[in-house]
Amino acid sequence: MDLNRFQRQGSISNSHVGRDFETVAQLYFKTLGIGLTPDFPVPVGVDGKEKKKRKFDLGSQSPPILVECKSHKWTDGDNIPSAKITVWNESMYYFHLAPPDFRKILFVLRDYSAKRGESLAEYYARHNGHLVPDGVEILEYDEEDGAVRDVLGKA
Repeated sequence: MDLNRFQRQGSISNSHVGRDFETVAQLYFKTLGIGLTPDFPVPVGVDGKEKKKRKFDLGSQSPPILVECKSHKWTDGDNIPSAKITVWNESMYYFHLAPPDFRKILFVLRDYSAKRGESLAEYYARHNGHLVPDGVEILEYDEEDGAVRDVLGKA
């Protein structure tokens, strides 16, 4: 079995792709005057239970902000990357469990499917928007021109 068949073409490893994308996000927020720390820990948990620390990809106490970064793409055949969508849903759950005073952002790579006529983030918002907690933003980064847009149109 080829264990590298799910690895992004041209990359050393998927973890390298993820770390590189976190750096892109960190630099973007720096241009806005927001300094973010990688692996930023905050207590998460459901009401009445002991909270446990969870590290978000990026974060800051001042201003209070949490960022999860996803550089996922459509599959080679422009099919839905179901396992990756599950990871996005997991991020939404952690945002829901995180302290309410934090701004929460899912920062994603824009990957447009001509076959489907939408980006992966647009698809996610359309099919899974009911899982996005109030106040969570989905920002889509276009690596071609460096533009960032709010997929949900909230910010």
